[in-house]
Amino acid sequence: MTGASLRFGVWALTHGSWASRHHPLDPPDASWERNRRQILEAEALGYDATLLAQHITHPSGDDQDLLETWTGAAALAALTTRIELIAAIKPLLIHPVVLAKMALQIENISGGRFAINLVNGWYRPELERAGIGFPEHDDRYAYGREWVEIVEGLMVGRRVDFHGRHFQIDGYQLRPGDHFRRRPTIYLGGESEPARALAADAADVYFINGQPLADVQVLIQDLARRPRRGAPIRFGMSAFVIARDTDAEADAELVDLFAISEQDKPARARLVANADPKAQMFRTAAKEARVGTNGGTSARLVGSYDTVARRIVEFHAAGIELFMLQFQPLDVNMRRFAEQVIPRVRRLQARAA
Repeated sequence: MTGASLRFGVWALTHGSWASRHHPLDPPDASWERNRRQILEAEALGYDATLLAQHITHPSGDDQDLLETWTGAAALAALTTRIELIAAIKPLLIHPVVLAKMALQIENISGGRFAINLVNGWYRPELERAGIGFPEHDDRYAYGREWVEIVEGLMVGRRVDFHGRHFQIDGYQLRPGDHFRRRPTIYLGGESEPARALAADAADVYFINGQPLADVQVLIQDLARRPRRGAPIRFGMSAFVIARDTDAEADAELVDLFAISEQDKPARARLVANADPKAQMFRTAAKEARVGTNGGTSARLVGSYDTVARRIVEFHAAGIELFMLQFQPLDVNMRRFAEQVIPRVRRLQARAA
C-alpha cells in the first residue's frame, strides 16, 4: 500500500520504563541525564524519531519520577542533529496560543525536526486534582478539535480569529514563523470515532497502538478512505520488540518478562481504576496479555531477528511508515535492534524492489 520510506523510532524514557518497573537489569529512571544519553545514542544508531509521552504526574504512582516533556524536547532539540522529536500534548494542559509559540520555538531550535502528538488524555487524577477538570471523552475531543485548529493556524503563520465554544481568539499572530517548512508535523492517535474523525481532519500522521496486523489493516483502511484536505494521511505504530537469535529464545524472554511484570499488578490496577473507562486503548489492551504500553507486544514483534524483520515489512506493506519502539532492558535491546533487525529489514526491502 505504501511507497513511503520506512522509519524507526524509540519511545523516550520520560516515564522511566515502558514495561515492568521491577526488572533487575532495567530499573526505572526518568532523569534528564538518562533521556539525554538514550536519545543521543538512538540518533547515533540510526533511529529516525523519538516520542516523548506527556503526563504531569506519573500514572504508576505519585511517588514515581517523571520527565517534563516540553522542556525535555527543547533541550534535545539543541543537542541532536538528525532525529525527529515528537512531543505529546494534552490540549487541556496548555492554551493553544502558548503551545503554538512553544512548538515554533522548538521547531526552529531543532532545524525543522519537531512534531506534536495530540493526545486526548485518559488519566483522570492529573487533571482533576489540579482543578482543571476532566470532561467526558467526546467533549475532550470537541475541545481538542478547536484547540488544534488554532494551533495549526498559528504554526503556519496566519493571523487567527477564532470564536468557538471553548476559545475566543482575536487577531492573534506569532513571529518568528517556521524557518524550515510550512509548520511542524501533527501526529494524533486514538481508536474511537471522535479520534479517527479528528485525525482525518487535522493530523498528518495517525498513530496506532500495537495490534495484530489484521486489526491494524482495518484501522488504516478506515482512515485512508475518509475525506481529507491536502496530502493523504500517513501511519505510525507503537510496538514492544523482543528480537533474539531464534524464535524460541524470544518466546522464552517474553515468558520471563511476563513473570517479572507480575510485581506490577497493584500499580496496574490503580492505573486502570484512575483511567477513563471510555478510553478505547484500555478496551483493546484487555483483549490479551501483553508487555509494554500502547499495545506493546500485541503487534507480534517477538521472535528471531528474521521473524521480526519480516513482520515489520508486512506492516509496512499495509501502510505503516513509522515504528515507534519500546524495549526492556532498554539499552542493550535498542542497540541489538539497530544492529540486527534494521539491516535485515533493508535487505528484505531491497529484494522486493
